[in-house]
Amino acid sequence: MKCPGQDSRYWSGEDVFEADCPNCGHSVEFFKDDSQQKCRQCGHRLLNPRMDFGCASYCPHAEQCLGAMPPELIAKQGDLFKDRVSIAMRKYFGNDTRRIKHALDVTGHAEIIGKEQKDGDMMVIMAAALLHDIGIKNAELKYNSSSARYQHIEGPPVAEEILTGLKAPQELIDEVCDIIGHHHSPRADETTNFKALYDADLIVNMTELYQEKPHSREQLDKIVASSFMTDAGAQQGEKTLKKFIQ
Repeated sequence: MKCPGQDSRYWSGEDVFEADCPNCGHSVEFFKDDSQQKCRQCGHRLLNPRMDFGCASYCPHAEQCLGAMPPELIAKQGDLFKDRVSIAMRKYFGNDTRRIKHALDVTGHAEIIGKEQKDGDMMVIMAAALLHDIGIKNAELKYNSSSARYQHIEGPPVAEEILTGLKAPQELIDEVCDIIGHHHSPRADETTNFKALYDADLIVNMTELYQEKPHSREQLDKIVASSFMTDAGAQQGEKTLKKFIQ
C-alpha cells in the first residue's frame, strides 16, 4: 500500500502551490514532493521553497548530517540559500522593481567577483549583495532620504529579521549586517566579503550613471585603477563599463 502522504489522491489544495521565481518573479508551480522546478519564463531552476532543510541551506556538513537529503539539493546548497534570500528581498520591496533589479544586478556581479576570491564566503557575499540596500525603504519613510547615512542605520535591523526568519546562523547574520551597515564607506582593513560586495555595487552604480551619461576611455581607466577593492572587481568593471565609452 502506498503511503497516503505520498499518494496524490490524498493531497489537499495546499500540496500543490506556486512560488515566485527569484530571478524574474514569474510564478512557478510546485507539487509538494518536487525538489526543484524550472521557470518557464527565464529558465532559472529553483528549489522547492517549502522543503525546509533548515541549516542544510548553508551548512558545509549537511551531507554528513542528512544522508537522505536529495543529491541535487546537496549540490545546490548555495542556490537554495540564495533563492530564499532573493525571494524574501522581493517580498520586502514589493512593487519596487527598480530596487529589486538593482539588488539582483549587484548579486550577479558579486557572485562572479566572489568566486575569484580564495578566502571569500559565498553565503555571506550573496546575502549581503541581495540585502545591501534593504534599508532604503525605512530610510525614505523615516527621514525622507535614501542617503547612505540612513541606509546604514536602517538596513541591518531589516536584514537581521529576514535572515533570522530563514534560520541563518548568527555568525553569518552578524557579518552580513556589519557589511550592510557601512557598505558605502570602506574601513581601513576590510574583509574579502565586503570587498566583493563593494565592487559589485560600484559596477552597477557606475553602469546606471554611464547609461545616462557615457564617459571617456580616460575616465574609465581612472576609475578602474583607483576605485575597485579587488582585481576581479576591476576586471569585471572594465568588462561591463567599456560598452558605455564615448
